[in-house]
Amino acid sequence: MNKCIFVGNLTRDPEFTQTGSGVSLCRFSIAVSRSFKREGEPDADFFNIVTWRGLADNCHKYLSKGSKVCVIGSMQNRTYDDREGNKRFTSDVIADEVEFVGSRTATAPTEQSAAPAPKTSSKASINDPLGDPLDGELPF
Repeated sequence: MNKCIFVGNLTRDPEFTQTGSGVSLCRFSIAVSRSFKREGEPDADFFNIVTWRGLADNCHKYLSKGSKVCVIGSMQNRTYDDREGNKRFTSDVIADEVEFVGSRTATAPTEQSAAPAPKTSSKASINDPLGDPLDGELPF
């Protein structure tokens, strides 16, 4: 079984593109805090996230650097040759679901704040009934 669940904050704004046939693709990375830290080790792990179609549209529209999300998906490894011809390996999380965990004002652009929350079959959501534990202060 290949299933993973991560809760973290976007480290940069999402990158949105479309394939040649018009299918939406959105990429972003998240930082996931470690539950404990050993001296000399990083405080967080970083994961590349890939979303497709309607989920990609919503992520592009409503997420930005610092947004808190819960991502459910599967890991995918791939290889490629860099410009110097060296073989590189990378791992991505192919998201099946993205829950927008942060508060609406923290995750949505200002002009979007009066719009209703999107309802999609991809389970994207902006409302957080428990509130943002960071109280609007983002660590990124």
